[in-house]
Amino acid sequence: MPDDLTPSVPDYCQSILPIAPWAASATRRLPGIQPFGEKTPFLVDDAFAGQMAERDRLVAPRPDAVCADLPEAADALAELDRMVLAALQARPDYQIGDGFIRRPDGATVPTAGPVTHRLARLVQEDLLILEGQGGAAARLLAATLCFPASWTLAEKIGRSMLRIHAPVDRYADDMARRVGRLFDALHPDRPLWRANYHLYGAPDLFAPRREGQDRPVPAAGPHFIRVERQTLHRLPETGAILFGIHTFMVPVHSLTEDQREGLRPFWREDAGSVWLSTEPA
Repeated sequence: MPDDLTPSVPDYCQSILPIAPWAASATRRLPGIQPFGEKTPFLVDDAFAGQMAERDRLVAPRPDAVCADLPEAADALAELDRMVLAALQARPDYQIGDGFIRRPDGATVPTAGPVTHRLARLVQEDLLILEGQGGAAARLLAATLCFPASWTLAEKIGRSMLRIHAPVDRYADDMARRVGRLFDALHPDRPLWRANYHLYGAPDLFAPRREGQDRPVPAAGPHFIRVERQTLHRLPETGAILFGIHTFMVPVHSLTEDQREGLRPFWREDAGSVWLSTEPA
């Protein structure tokens, strides 16, 4: 595993990687779904201020590029809004005021305006709402997606999970059926989580890619590892599914020795570039 000099590390990168999905067989193999035992899907970690500043920067000029919702998502969005507010009210580092919410970094977010625009600026997680039933045919109804990892919200909103994952080679029919059954069986009292990981040459959190575009492979080798902690909650009132994504981005050199050693079977040399394989070499 190379030790190339890492480009400058932005303040929206975490200092450590708390989740290494390749380290255990339960999370390494697709889909890697596990019971979610935490009280809230919303984390505040050491990159909070940097990531929230990046979210503010993305939402301000063109919120439609990172936020979207269909009319039929209105009830589920209202329920999600109440869920987020209740979670923030239980935290001492958020302040709920008259017409505003003050985040732990001191920034204030007005409570007026479109729900998706507000939610995008309140928590580190990207928040996606899916239809409650339909399995792999369930559609994406609404989303805040400030940190896309090689996909574009405008191409996916309103489409089914099966269609959204059409460009993913490993999202085969069998996998789609398994995920569809899991979605339909999701219970409000039994949320789930999984994680994925990718290597990048640059630490860009906003990394959209349209269908048909090749993902660039840095010639100098990857410098950053990106892990998404993905959570699944069924909203109890509307029955819609909340899909939350918390993004960790850390330089490869900050991995622990065990984390680096655990990655070795998944690395391969390809045309002079070091990249991550989906299976052990």
